[in-house]
Amino acid sequence: MLQGIHHVTAITGDAPGSVRFHAGVLGLRLVKKTVNHDEPGVYHLYFGDEDGRPRTLLTFFEVPGAAPGQPGGGMFHGVIWRVPSTTSLDFWETRLHDHQVAMERSDERLLLHDPEGLVHVLVAGGELHDDRPAAAAGVPREHALREIIGVDALSMAPERSRAALVEGLGMADLGGVIACGSGDHVGRVRVHPEVMSRGMSGGGTIHHVAFACPDADHRVWRSRLDERRLGPTQIVDRIYFRSIYVREPGGLLVEVASMGPGMAADEDPDTLGESLALPTWLEPHREAIGARLTPLHNPRATH
Repeated sequence: MLQGIHHVTAITGDAPGSVRFHAGVLGLRLVKKTVNHDEPGVYHLYFGDEDGRPRTLLTFFEVPGAAPGQPGGGMFHGVIWRVPSTTSLDFWETRLHDHQVAMERSDERLLLHDPEGLVHVLVAGGELHDDRPAAAAGVPREHALREIIGVDALSMAPERSRAALVEGLGMADLGGVIACGSGDHVGRVRVHPEVMSRGMSGGGTIHHVAFACPDADHRVWRSRLDERRLGPTQIVDRIYFRSIYVREPGGLLVEVASMGPGMAADEDPDTLGESLALPTWLEPHREAIGARLTPLHNPRATH
């Protein structure tokens, strides 16, 4: 059984600006500053809670100077976050206003866009029993973003996408939404019912969504996806978790990611995200890679 949304990966054309907004304004911790394994001259940035745990992770592939994308068919859209209470929404309304971020507020939710247009929705959903929200300047922990609890799916074949998520990935069809997980940790996907024309990838769009899988079940999932003719990739070692990818019939890129080993696999937990983390096969090229990357200011850096 999948255990909620492991992470959402979006595209940024402005890595420094992404850090300023997601760490500086939204108060997430930059827990990993690494590179795209398939294109190591650009960043792959991870933001999350204090420990960078699955379900709290928002990551960005850097495409320097990327033009704004256009959400559409074959894309996920919008990142829905849990915050503890309507009082937390009051806090965020004031904070975002002070940072001149446009927003729309209703009683139980608040919608905003990051500087590149990525939609974030904050939903009042209560405390979690095991959370460790990021300790960010200006954001009290009692109001910090908790975990990602939902996304929208824009499909070129909505019924086939729904079938792939329910029959292929074992999610529960609850009518208006499709869900996976249990207890406090449930991730929801709302499949837009209309056929959508193909979207255009670019800044502010979502590249893919990963769903969390217990480590012991990860290999079983590849066999399951293969049996259901979803054409899974081989298992890919992403250092911090292991990944299987499928492109379902409606065009959505879906990942099944293991829970471990976690963000501390190659860094001290106290200094996550402060140095450039590279996989072992790229270490011989550290100097050349670092010279190509734009310097970033991490609000949490101690040196």
